[in-house]
Amino acid sequence: MRIKIINPNTTRSMTEKMAAAARAVAAPGTEIVAVSPAGGPASIEGHHDEAIATIGLLEEIRAGEREGFDGYVVACFGDPGLLAAREVARGPVVGVAEAAMHVASLVAPGFSVVTTLGRTRGQAAHLAERYGMARFCRRVRAAEIEVLALEDDATGAYARILGECRAALAEDEAGAIVLGCAGMTDLAARLQADLGVPVIDGVTAAVKLVESLVGLGLATSKRGELAPPLPKTYSGPLAHLSPGADIP
Repeated sequence: MRIKIINPNTTRSMTEKMAAAARAVAAPGTEIVAVSPAGGPASIEGHHDEAIATIGLLEEIRAGEREGFDGYVVACFGDPGLLAAREVARGPVVGVAEAAMHVASLVAPGFSVVTTLGRTRGQAAHLAERYGMARFCRRVRAAEIEVLALEDDATGAYARILGECRAALAEDEAGAIVLGCAGMTDLAARLQADLGVPVIDGVTAAVKLVESLVGLGLATSKRGELAPPLPKTYSGPLAHLSPGADIP
């Protein structure tokens, strides 16, 4: 089985961190390939960043279809372009927010999301509603840390994230923590040990869900809304993304 993890931002060190976490949980025989788009934002911290990053994400999905991948992980907590990716891909595509919230709902009666910046809390709350997780999601909290600060130990990011997690347990009646940024993937085990409750990283959760779906012989339904894009010609710089242009 071959799974392609697509980090929609261009920070390669973060992509490599995700790859290491994914390989640590992947089943024997599962090949993990982690990529970032050739262009786009270095971090995704709002709607505009997500919109720009979606183009590179879809380019990587199309490339993955030519390369024969069995499934995909969209490795940004906003799950940008998830439904569009499902239109293009033949195998399953799972977003990390989607995976983390569903897994958290299986191990606790309620969870809180701890994310980076306060400006993204609304996006996380919207996803919880879209995925039917609003009744499990107690609160979305922000440590007020920029995404790229997660790459620098000197920023004190871990202590701030830990503090928000502890507040979630004390004030939100949360039984589990969902990490609201794929760049936090390397912090999950340490946080779980410090907190004594399940801490769910969406990257690893999504990998295991993709493995399960592929193993069950399940892929996205192509009946109705998520059928392949209708063939047509796009113009200008996006001509190479014309539906049907280069996917077998």
